[in-house]
Amino acid sequence: MSYLVRYSIVILLTLSTAVSAQAWGFFSHRLINRLAVFTLPPEMIGFYKANIDYLTDNATRPDSRRTVVPGEAPRHFLDVDVYGDSAAYKLPRSYADAVALLGEDSLLRHGIVPWQVARMKGQLTEAFRQHDSDRILRLSADMGHYVADACVPLHATHNYNGQLTGQRGIHALWESRLPELLSANYDFFTGPAPYLERPTETIWAAVGRSHAAVDSVLRVERELTQKFPEDRKYGFEQRNNLTVRTYSREFAREYHQRLSGQVERQMRLALRLVGAYWYTAWVDAGQPDLDKLPRTASEAEKQRLAREAAEAVPAPQAAIPGHDE
Repeated sequence: MSYLVRYSIVILLTLSTAVSAQAWGFFSHRLINRLAVFTLPPEMIGFYKANIDYLTDNATRPDSRRTVVPGEAPRHFLDVDVYGDSAAYKLPRSYADAVALLGEDSLLRHGIVPWQVARMKGQLTEAFRQHDSDRILRLSADMGHYVADACVPLHATHNYNGQLTGQRGIHALWESRLPELLSANYDFFTGPAPYLERPTETIWAAVGRSHAAVDSVLRVERELTQKFPEDRKYGFEQRNNLTVRTYSREFAREYHQRLSGQVERQMRLALRLVGAYWYTAWVDAGQPDLDKLPRTASEAEKQRLAREAAEAVPAPQAAIPGHDE
């Protein structure tokens, strides 16, 4: 692994200690967006590297909106098993067709992440066509989040936190605890971002791959729980001056080993796909010259982010249908 990748991981690990898990978790989402920048071609990387802190810092913004923005929560997952195990290959690719077939209430309850990614790919392409640098940055950061979520097995099942099988807490174990402990030794080299000939099918294939991994995610944890007594499965660590109960390092490392590096592979897939969607949107927009765009977000964009953050802090926690923990 390159020095730059290791340095990025160390910095993000330092920043992540006070943040609770959501989706891939604060640390992983930011790392995925950050590393995706380095998959881009020379014509794009100058603009994206100049804004790498924006893309990193705002990688978790969709999670901050989940409980305060109506319609945000379903964008992060798809309960494939609710529609049948082969649903990732049979559900309509058009959102309008899916609404006609299943009803929008069902879709919003059981998730819309692949449709959300397909929609945002079109939006990002148009932002490139319009040379709208603020919108390019905003959509790139958000789209990176949703693409990464589609690569998480527990975002592809109704049993998203093991709540149906007596394994509550497995969500944070898989997508937060393992990356935070072990990702400094993960191999994140993916090569250059590829052009996606069929971007809609690509995100559906990612969801299908995630769903196919659900069985092993749950089974291996269940087997290890039989082996580890309670006092070895869990431990206590200091986080932000608080003592928190979490999965022990021993349990997490053996879980990683038994999964044969599954989390590492899915993170690598996520960052490769994030770069690929950014690149594909740029190509489809006619490959505009990004060197002519402003190198930083405008003052108006910074003020918008500040307002959004301020509005989220006092907002009441709304009930979320679907994945609510």
